[in-house]
Amino acid sequence: MSRFVLLKMLAGPLLKLFFRPRVEGIERVPGDGPVILAGNHLTFIDSVILPLISKRQVFFIGKEEYVRGRGLKGRAMAWFFTAVGMVPVDRDGGHGGVAALMTGRRILEQGNMFGIYPEGTRSPDGRLYRGRTGIARLTLMTGAPVVPFAMIGTDRVQPGGKGLPKIGRGRITVRFGQPLDFSRYEGMDRDRYVLRAVTDEVMTEVMRLSGQEYVDMYATKAKAA
Repeated sequence: MSRFVLLKMLAGPLLKLFFRPRVEGIERVPGDGPVILAGNHLTFIDSVILPLISKRQVFFIGKEEYVRGRGLKGRAMAWFFTAVGMVPVDRDGGHGGVAALMTGRRILEQGNMFGIYPEGTRSPDGRLYRGRTGIARLTLMTGAPVVPFAMIGTDRVQPGGKGLPKIGRGRITVRFGQPLDFSRYEGMDRDRYVLRAVTDEVMTEVMRLSGQEYVDMYATKAKAA
């Protein structure tokens, strides 16, 4: 039994009991082959909820610090995060973005499902921010379809993205859209106009699914301001 299956058996019932997640459109996610799940990012537990409600294991990039803790607590956290599908990558260095992109490409080329938040960070205010073009590079380099998704209500359960989730703060909804095929742009993964067009198309679908207000600027810039 894999750690992922064991974690779903242990944590899945608790998730349903405490947060009653409503999952819509899960049948739109292909049952096999490489798939990119691209969605909004409201709070930390998005990356816990998504793997637990998915029928397939979802791999995603996470900070190395999550698996470097010491002692019993550190080992427990490392076990949990790797079990849900987190692949630790040092994103703070000068080549962090490239490392994350290549890791995502490797995961997809192995026929797995890769989750990504195109905004690049959590939304600072609940609105949807401009997507970064890494999502476009991945789909054009690998040919993997993009399934947009929306997290709704997770920011009420875990306000500010920190601390333990709050029970009784409303129901969580995870909504999946139709797969997006960008094969018409094959071989154009170095064209910045194509990359922006693909990214914007994905974000438009995420906005439609989530109902969020869209802000045409990067979330990191909004946080800095």
